[in-house]
Amino acid sequence: MANYVLVPGFWLGAWAWDEVARELRAAGHQVRAVTLAGLAERAGELSPEVGVETHVADILAAMDGWDEVVLVGHSGASVPVTAVADRHPERLARVVYVDTAPLPSGVAVIDFNDGDTQKAWRAQVGDGHALDVPSFAPEEGRFADLTEERWEEIRAKATPQPWGAATQAVERPDRIPDTPKTMVASTMPVALIRQLIASGNPAFAPLGTPEWTFAELPTGHWPMFTRPAELAALL
Repeated sequence: MANYVLVPGFWLGAWAWDEVARELRAAGHQVRAVTLAGLAERAGELSPEVGVETHVADILAAMDGWDEVVLVGHSGASVPVTAVADRHPERLARVVYVDTAPLPSGVAVIDFNDGDTQKAWRAQVGDGHALDVPSFAPEEGRFADLTEERWEEIRAKATPQPWGAATQAVERPDRIPDTPKTMVASTMPVALIRQLIASGNPAFAPLGTPEWTFAELPTGHWPMFTRPAELAALL
């Protein structure tokens, strides 16, 4: 049986993993879902000081007392998850990226968005330190398969994202640990990912090393909501 630490993406708390965690525990695994500082029930901790390194510390705290952790990160959680994986490979059995992947060294989440999105985010935040919850309107494929009930849950529970988590990057080591890594691809076919790796695309080329495996779970960007049993089975 495995020890799972589940880290949610932007605007979400540990609650996002409830159904996946239930499936994993029913199979006999140990599971800790993380609410990162400044979000969900920890929204009162939001401040200008909260950023990527704060969230790295949160993940390490969730791993405390466990060896051989399967560390799972969704979406924007890839940055602190990757920092933990780079710095503490001896603690990890595997790293799983759910519809996300490690960003290149020195690249923040905001940098990975197009110019219009970056401009809109910066204008929205202004002099503040939180990125507002988006409308989550189902106009894009990434919202596929979400039921109205799920829409209402997300709208009710999602909280602003600490701005530092979006704008801060981590420097990666020259030699990346060869810990086993898996990407669960939901909004992009694995065949396309392999093409991007082969093309030398700088965001995807590092995924071409032997420790990487890929699984496809076609749905929107939040498979923990839309296909939780299947996601748990893959994990």
